[in-house]
Amino acid sequence: MAFTDSEIAEAHAAVRAAGDCDNLYKLGLIYSTGPEIDLVQAHMWFNLAAVRGSEAAKECRRELSDMMSKDEIAQAQRSAREWLSVKHH
Repeated sequence: MAFTDSEIAEAHAAVRAAGDCDNLYKLGLIYSTGPEIDLVQAHMWFNLAAVRGSEAAKECRRELSDMMSKDEIAQAQRSAREWLSVKHH
């Protein structure tokens, strides 16, 4: 699944505006399947989407966790907590 620069920018803007689980999940997909895969970022976005009720994000987060080190997972979790504390409660 490839995302255009425009779609990526739109997803980030939507998350900044509302932080709904669909756009959080979309960012997880972008970072887990895009041209520049970043598993820590993907895990963070899937984690945030899962917290907001996305069952698909829970499954994706679990799958990513199997490919990540404990340190990477810890970093993703710290980033998610920071995002929640600064951006959206």
